[in-house]
Amino acid sequence: MSRELESANPEGDRTVTGSILIVTEDEKLLDDLLRLCAAAGAEAEVAHGAPPGPEVWESAPLVLVGDDRAGPLSRSARAPARRAGVLLVGRDPDDPGVWQRGVGIGAEHVVLLPDGESWLTGRIADAAEGVGRQALTVGVMGGRGGAGASTLACALAVTAARAGHRTMLVDGDPLGGGLDILLGGERAEGLRWPAFAESRGRVGGVALEESLPVLHGLRVLSWDRGDSVAVPPEAVRAVLGAARRRGGVVVVDLPRRLDEAAAEVLVQLDLGLLVVPAELRAVAAAHRVASRAGMVLRDLRAVVRGSSGSGLDGGEIARLLGLRLAGELPTEGGLSAAVDGGRPPGADARGPLARFCAEFWDRVLPASGAVPPAGGRGSVAV
Repeated sequence: MSRELESANPEGDRTVTGSILIVTEDEKLLDDLLRLCAAAGAEAEVAHGAPPGPEVWESAPLVLVGDDRAGPLSRSARAPARRAGVLLVGRDPDDPGVWQRGVGIGAEHVVLLPDGESWLTGRIADAAEGVGRQALTVGVMGGRGGAGASTLACALAVTAARAGHRTMLVDGDPLGGGLDILLGGERAEGLRWPAFAESRGRVGGVALEESLPVLHGLRVLSWDRGDSVAVPPEAVRAVLGAARRRGGVVVVDLPRRLDEAAAEVLVQLDLGLLVVPAELRAVAAAHRVASRAGMVLRDLRAVVRGSSGSGLDGGEIARLLGLRLAGELPTEGGLSAAVDGGRPPGADARGPLARFCAEFWDRVLPASGAVPPAGGRGSVAV
C-alpha cells in the first residue's frame, strides 16, 4: 500500500549516486528494505544514529526513511533539506500519525509494508536506473497492406537517432519479416522478441537496452526468422514499459490486425500514425483499421502518402477517416535499392522521407515536452 502526499519537494539539480539511502534503526524493517533493494538490483547505504549529512542525503537517487526515524528526523536541529525522492516506510495502517510524520519530513509517499512491497520494489528499481521522463512513444501502422508503415517507422527511428535522441525501434509485427532486415542488421548480435516471451512483471530498462542489437545508432527489438510468432500480452507490456522508462524516443511498427499483444502496445502509445496511400481502396481499408485502433489509442493521426498527382487531398482523406492529419509524405524513389545496398529508410538526410521525419520530430519533441496542436495541409501537423 502506498499513498502520495502533497508536499513541496523542489527537484533541484542533484548529482545522484547509485546507492539507495535507508534511514532506520528498526532491524526488521531494515532487513525488509535491504531485501527489496536486492530484489530490485539496487545497492543500498544505511545511515545509523545521527541524521545523514547533506552530501549523502542529496546524492542518493532515493531515500527510504523508516517510520521510527521520521519524528526525530523532522525535529532535529540538523534535519536535512527537503528534496524529491523521499519515501516514509511504515507498517501500521491504523496509525493516523504516519501521514503527519510523512508530511513532516517532506515525503512524496507513505508506503506501508507488506502490502506496498511490490510498488516499492518497482520504485527502487526506477530510481536505481535513473528514470526521469518516459520516452515519447510513437506507433506506426498501415491503413492497408504495403502502405509503407515499416518504412516510415524505420525512417523515424533513424532520423531521431541521427538527431541525438536515445532511440529504440520495436518490431510489433511478428509476420513482417523482421525490422532488422530493413535496417541491414539481420546478423547483428543481440536478443530478439522470442527471448522475452517468458518476461513477466518488471523488466529492467538498462538490461533490455544493453541486450539489443545496435544499428545506425539506435537499439532494435526485432523478430527473428524462427517459427515463434507470438509473445504473450503480459510480456509485451513488461518489455515496452522497460523501453519507455529509458526515456528518449520509442518507435513501434504495428500490424494492421490488432490482437491482444498489439492492444498492449496501443495503451502505452503517446501518438499513433496511420499510413494511408492516396487511393480510394486504401482509404476504405484504413477506415476499418482506424475504427479498431481508435477504441484503444487516444491519439491516432493520418499520414497520407503519395497524394501529389493522385487527385486526392491529404486533408480530405484525413477528414474521411475522422482523424487529424499528421502530414503528407512525398514519394521517394530508390528506397528499395538503397535498402538492398544496406542503407535503411531515412539514411539520406536530404531525401524527402528523412526531411518529413526530421520535421515531425521537431514538432513533437519541443524543449518543453508539450505536443502542439495540429496545423494545416502540407505540414507535419502534430
